[in-house]
Amino acid sequence: MQITGGCHCGAIRYQVEGELIVHAACHCSDCRRHAGAPMVAWSMYPENAVNVIKGEPKVYESSEHGRRYFCANCGSGLFYKNASILPGIIDIQSGTYDDPDAVPVAVHVQVAERLRWVERAHELPTFDRFPPQG
Repeated sequence: MQITGGCHCGAIRYQVEGELIVHAACHCSDCRRHAGAPMVAWSMYPENAVNVIKGEPKVYESSEHGRRYFCANCGSGLFYKNASILPGIIDIQSGTYDDPDAVPVAVHVQVAERLRWVERAHELPTFDRFPPQG
């Protein structure tokens, strides 16, 4: 299966051709703070499965071994690598896929750091767009 995606502004585009290892929703505080979101969905592939076909992501050294790749123009997070604990592996923020529904999330990881309210978020009222005003 070929996956395509890119950043919000379109300056960076990538394609993925290879075997998915796992697609996980990560709840760690590092991902949460970097993305500004309660969790981040990452799809894991062999590093050679990903080809950046347009642009050049900027690299942020988020920890001793962790490297986060993002668009320097719009700020979209794209990839994560950690050669120390995940040699030869790349994580892709699946929200940047052209079709984010193409690969369903299979597991939750780092739930020891999950925000408490996320556990019951599925029980909250839902609206197709916004709640009624007033």
